[in-house]
This record gives sequence, C-alpha cells and structure tokens, in this order.
Amino acid sequence: MSADAAPLVVHVIHHLVVGGMENTLVNLINHMPARLFRHAVICIDDYSSFRDRIQRADVEVIALHRPHVGVMAVRRAIYRICRRLRPAIVHTRNLSGLDALLPAWLARVPFRLHSEHGWDVDNLQGQQWKPALLRRLHAPLVTHYLTVSRDLARFLETRIGISPTRISQIYNGVDTSRFVPKGQMIHDELPVNFRGAGLFRIGTVGRLQAVKDQALLLRAAARLLRLRSELRETLRMVIVGDGPMFAPLNDAAQSLGLADITWFAGASQRVPQIMQALDVFVLPSLNEGVSNTILEAMAAGLPVLASRVGGNPELVDHGETGFLFDSGDEAALCARLQDYCDEPALCDRHASAARARAEKDFSLQAMVRHYADLYRDLIRGQRHEVSVATEGEP
Repeated sequence: MSADAAPLVVHVIHHLVVGGMENTLVNLINHMPARLFRHAVICIDDYSSFRDRIQRADVEVIALHRPHVGVMAVRRAIYRICRRLRPAIVHTRNLSGLDALLPAWLARVPFRLHSEHGWDVDNLQGQQWKPALLRRLHAPLVTHYLTVSRDLARFLETRIGISPTRISQIYNGVDTSRFVPKGQMIHDELPVNFRGAGLFRIGTVGRLQAVKDQALLLRAAARLLRLRSELRETLRMVIVGDGPMFAPLNDAAQSLGLADITWFAGASQRVPQIMQALDVFVLPSLNEGVSNTILEAMAAGLPVLASRVGGNPELVDHGETGFLFDSGDEAALCARLQDYCDEPALCDRHASAARARAEKDFSLQAMVRHYADLYRDLIRGQRHEVSVATEGEP
C-alpha cells in the first residue's frame, strides 16, 4: 500500500507542547512506517514549537483555540475537519479529547478510539463526579478504548463501567538508542561543582508542578543530610524542568540549606545527556499514568526511586530495578537514598537491571508495532481484546 493510499488517523490532543503524552504521540508518528498510516493532529487548544519535532512533512497540525472560541465552535470545526479529511480513525486522548467524539460520529468517521494517558492535577484518583459523568456519557460514541497502564484500565472498568473487552493496553515506549547508559562522564552538561568523580548525583526530570511533588525530594535530601552531614561533600541534586513550581522549589532549596548543592536546570533539550551524568533517578509524583521519564531513566541505566502510584509499580520492579515508596513518605525516600549512597554495588546492580528491562519490555519499536496492530484490527473490524504491552508481560 502506498503512503498516499494509507488510512488516515486523526489524533486529537489538548495541546502539542513539551510533555510525556505529547512526546509519545510525536514518537508514534515519526516511527510508524508511512506505508501503514497517515496522520494529522488536532489540538483542542494550541501547539508550540514542539510540533517541529514531527519529522514527516505530510502531517497537518491544526490548532482550535478552545479557550478563545468556546466548545461549540471547536466541535463544529472538528466536524468540518473530519468531513474534509475523511479519516479512518479519530484517536482522542484524555478528557478534552471527548469534545471530538460527537463531531467525529456525526461526520461518519468509521472508528473512534479514545485513550487515557494519566490523571488531571485536580483529580488525582479519578473520583470527581463530573469528569466521570462526561466519560460515561461519551462512552456510546467510542468504538474502542486504549490505556497506557493496567491501573488506568481498571479505572475505566470500575469507575466508568467500560467492559474489559472494549479496552486495550499499550505501554509507552522509549528510544533505547537515544537514552543509553553512561560511558565517559559528560561533565559539560553540569555546573562546575557538579563535575568530577566521587560525587553522587540524584536527579529528577519533569514539569515543575504540584502533582510531580519535587518538593518531597528536596525534603528527603535535607533529612538525609541531617542524619549524615558528611554526605554534603558528595551529594548533588539535579532538577530538570520548568513550570509553576520553579520559584517555590528554588525557595524550598534555599530554606532547606540545599541551594549550593541543587541545580535547577530548567527545560532542556539535553535530557539524555544529563541523565548519563546521574547516579539515581527519583520520581515522587502524587499520581502518574505511565511515566516516560521513568522509562527514559531505566534506558539510561539508572536505578529508579518512584512513588507507589498509578502505573509506577508496573514499571519499577521493587528491589530489582529500584524501589517504590508511598507517595509523600519523606522518611522512606530518605532511607532509600541512603541505601544507594552506602551500597554502590546495589546501585550498580539495579542500574543494570533497569536497562535490561527497558530493552526487553519498553522499546519504542514494540510500542509502535502494537499501535499499528490496534489500528489495523479496528479497521478490519476485529475486536482487540488482548491487553498488549510489550514483548514480555511485566
């Protein structure tokens, strides 16, 4: 089948900016063979320069600016776009994607796939009644559902009432050729006082917002230094990302006496290189779908300390590739950091196991293949009942 004749998938996303879900979409488009599917992207709100990461020249990206024009104008626009493009599949994502389901149905789009990728910052456990009601009301318009974790699949089953036969599950994938373990230390990526042998660098990557709870990492590090003051000579904290908590986190580092050993790197295009300079990766989120940064850290050969929420327990093998701790548990995170500081062999063992798990179970190639299989099965009218994730079952 030629690329021109390939079925079109229209992806509906809130906005195309730096983010885990957005990065997964871009990777999917860039790595799926053009002979299989064509793609277009509708942004309910807008897009940034992040859209330039889409490498295929045939991908149309459309911004609808819902905050300025309103929901009804957006729905009318989506109807017109669907009538013009005649997609085989409209693939909507998360709550704002629901706005596209009725227009796609009215435009007679044959298949409407809806996927859930994570939790809203103000609805971390999915318990709010209004979002749940909206999902239930739109359920008859959905041909099939997709989730990125088993945790989210359970949410759709138990909270929204979706039959398991209507749900598939595919883990996000990571580019294991881009995120690789460190060879020679890449000092140029770090401030001067973060370079050199003998330092123990703890890092986290993600948008600086309350749901990511980077403040817990700062408090746990301060607690560790109160217990073991000699570690101040070697301990370094690296926080990569930008967002509304940037200033409060800087203030917290100052008040906790960590300012001199904490580097706030801001948003960076050099995350793979920075990860190569770390020794441990920490994700203390209040909730997660499936964290791309955990997968990237594992591919980079880093042991992972992650909160026991959302899809995190599906990625981190407790005691094998890292450790899990209860969300908000400062003492537990401190204890695990101390374990790694005191036992370099444990750190190395978990690092090797994390890389092996990323290669085996979370490759980008496996993710793209599973999406292509799901799209093909929908078009062929086959039910896609098997929960697919990767080559191996975690």
